[in-house]
Amino acid sequence: MTRVVFAARGWLGTPYVHQASCRGVGCDCLGLLRGIWREVLGAEPEPVPGYTEDWSETSREERLWNAARRHLVAKPLSAATPGDVLLFRMRESGVAKHLGLQAEVGTTPSFIHAYSGHGVVESALTPPWRRRIVARFAFPERK
Repeated sequence: MTRVVFAARGWLGTPYVHQASCRGVGCDCLGLLRGIWREVLGAEPEPVPGYTEDWSETSREERLWNAARRHLVAKPLSAATPGDVLLFRMRESGVAKHLGLQAEVGTTPSFIHAYSGHGVVESALTPPWRRRIVARFAFPERK
């Protein structure tokens, strides 16, 4: 198990709280990623501006995708490894606005994510979820 997956599993059961990033207290999908970054790499690379739950749907700006490109290492979609950051487009015509971390690969792939109404959970990476993945990233190497 990678350090990223180990850290992510430590967040399981954390309640869903929009814009929060505190293990055991509350987080959203970005807050989960931010918390794992702090545990694995240290200080966050940039301040996170306030954001709404619609993630810039009206402006069509890919804010989350652009931030991922700035701080994570892009990977081919087919190159799945545990610890990868997954970016999802929840609606075909919408912006990419959900994040998760690949936990398992192979015959029973799974990912860990903070999901409204459920908190931080490990979910099967089923075909409906896989169809929504638009980008895959790795955490950068520790400096």
